Amino acid sequence: MQELNLKPTHKLVTNYYQALARFEHHHIEHEGAVRDPFQDLLKGCGRQFKWTLELEHEFRRRNARPLRVDGAMVDDFHLVRGYWEAKDEHDDLGKEIRSKLDKGYPRNNIIFQTPERAVLIQNGVRQKLNEDIRDGGNLVELLKQFFAYREPHHEEWDEAVTAFKERIPEIAKGVKEKIEEQRRTNLAFVQRFDDFYALCRQSINPNLSMEAVEEMLVQHLLTERIFRKIFDNSEFTRRNIIAIEIEKVIASMTEKQFSRDSFLKSLDHFYRAIESAASSTEDYSEKQKFINSVYERFFQGFSPKEADTHGIVYTPQPIVDFMVRSVEDILKKEFGRSLSDKGVHILDPFVGTGNFVTRVMKEIKTTALPYKYENELHCNEVMLLPYYVASMNIEHEYLERTGEYHPFPGICLVDTFELAEPEQSTLSFMSERTRLA
Repeated sequence: MQELNLKPTHKLVTNYYQALARFEHHHIEHEGAVRDPFQDLLKGCGRQFKWTLELEHEFRRRNARPLRVDGAMVDDFHLVRGYWEAKDEHDDLGKEIRSKLDKGYPRNNIIFQTPERAVLIQNGVRQKLNEDIRDGGNLVELLKQFFAYREPHHEEWDEAVTAFKERIPEIAKGVKEKIEEQRRTNLAFVQRFDDFYALCRQSINPNLSMEAVEEMLVQHLLTERIFRKIFDNSEFTRRNIIAIEIEKVIASMTEKQFSRDSFLKSLDHFYRAIESAASSTEDYSEKQKFINSVYERFFQGFSPKEADTHGIVYTPQPIVDFMVRSVEDILKKEFGRSLSDKGVHILDPFVGTGNFVTRVMKEIKTTALPYKYENELHCNEVMLLPYYVASMNIEHEYLERTGEYHPFPGICLVDTFELAEPEQSTLSFMSERTRLA
């Protein structure tokens, strides 16, 4: 396991003490200012692990309104690895800790800190009792123990992510070999595969290769359990028109000698690790960030070339927020309209996992959302997995806003660049609106 590389003489530590000395020289003592040096220290240490300090992190409590902690260290899957709560030197740290814990603050790995002292709590037990962090040795030891902490499901997750990336090309190759075997021996599979292939060429791209459709089967087979478990949506493959068609093809494989469960048994460890890690995410928006990262990592192992050519990278949320608010502002200033108004259609031609559409939905008035959702929100996606995720993300956002579940009719599995090609006929998937039915 990676350890924090930090000594009292390192620049991160000396910068911390120098910043505190400047505040003391100018008699600056309030919490909002004196927490900044420790904040910078955590950020610098986190970079060694590719962890990010997320400020004002909101966490949910059972049957109570959410609370915010000053900071949370999150990894690139947006799993929280530790928490931080700052106070100033005039606060009674022990009293503040008791108050925060009574309110439901995390107890698994959290630092309560003032410029002079700190307490580290792990698994509900105080590991460092009111340490004097004016001493560089104490400060470094506190941080090393904080960054070394791993919950059992995090350890399993870290191991599984590495193993999955290494194993997925081998597993995918095995699925493709099974497909080839079925093409030689299973007439029912050949018929269903050919029907699906023709439908894909008509609806997505007339030049779509057979290999691309085979990869869609592989992607679905390897990830269907992830979506079903993480999104708690056991009905997905029976409601989504694309998943229905792919399941028909896979069912024709499993009718004979191919067993899906047996074939994927070697990935059970990875699936369990994903499911356990996802269960620690605190709300649906956290699950969205988590599954985006899982999806990116899947493609890095499954098809590095496709990950590069399709740009499996997501626009940061602050930029998405800025773009959506800017469009709303321009609509009002230049046209006297709003995203909530009838007649204003919104199209995302490359929807990815639905980040822009779900953000637009937050901007639309609740009273206007049902009509917009049914008639004036549109999006396309050419890759199967993000199409799945976007469908579920958009539908869940609607459920959160309205309290009612409705299938989203505006998403299409289609190549936007090919829509205007003259040789492309009426889209068969479009007749079903590629929606969850």
